[in-house]
Amino acid sequence: MTVEDDGVDQDDPAASALAHFGNEARLERERLGITRADLGKAATCGYSLVAKIEKGQRVPPREFAEACDRLFPDAHGRFMRLWPLALKYAYPVWFRKYVALEETATHICMFNPHIVPGLLQTEAYAREVFRKARVTKIEDALTARLERQRILTREEGAPRLWIILDEAALRRRVGDAELMRGQLTRIRDVAETPEHVVQIIPASEGFYHAGGCPFSLLSFHDSADVVHVDGFPTGYIFAESDAVAESRHTYDLLKATALSADKSAAVIDSIMKDVYV
Repeated sequence: MTVEDDGVDQDDPAASALAHFGNEARLERERLGITRADLGKAATCGYSLVAKIEKGQRVPPREFAEACDRLFPDAHGRFMRLWPLALKYAYPVWFRKYVALEETATHICMFNPHIVPGLLQTEAYAREVFRKARVTKIEDALTARLERQRILTREEGAPRLWIILDEAALRRRVGDAELMRGQLTRIRDVAETPEHVVQIIPASEGFYHAGGCPFSLLSFHDSADVVHVDGFPTGYIFAESDAVAESRHTYDLLKATALSADKSAAVIDSIMKDVYV
């Protein structure tokens, strides 16, 4: 995952939403005689990050946009309105459509045999994943990933989440034991939330249907389901009824293969106790 520019000049505020956001923040700050250090303090970030945001070199966190709207008296919410346009530059071009769909979904069903999905990753786990993947702008990637997770805690319209993981994804060490305990605790917390379900396919199951292909099914209030299949170098979105129906059937088979929610929770607890000590 890297910041992508769609071929536009990132230094041109008229061509890039990211550069436009930064330029607007700089103009307002200079007009009011506010230093970068003062803006950084209000936004709980450092001078260097403020400078990079103003130059269009870093994707601003939500808290930065909120601070601008608080600090600049004539902003009237302008920076939070601009912020979603700037944030999209933290996603690969091919992934932006999926993120937009995910934000409006009512139900999200995910399966991953290899790794904890982004929606459930802790900051430490995600940072290590990006480091191992040699992502060039890790902080931007983290900003985007953690922002995606806000859909699960928003007050209105939060989607219901159903996640099926292979036990191997929990045993595959990402970072140290402390990091993994934090990640498994995060999964357990979600599993205990009434709106969400977490199921584990045990190692004893052996080979099973769709065993090597991560995918997600998204459902909506007023439109047909879509399926997103993870791939390399890009992911793919399918809306064709046959593809969605086949994916739904596959997910039903995975549900039948996986342990119940209660037994899955016991597996997670066992791994935390026996593996990440």
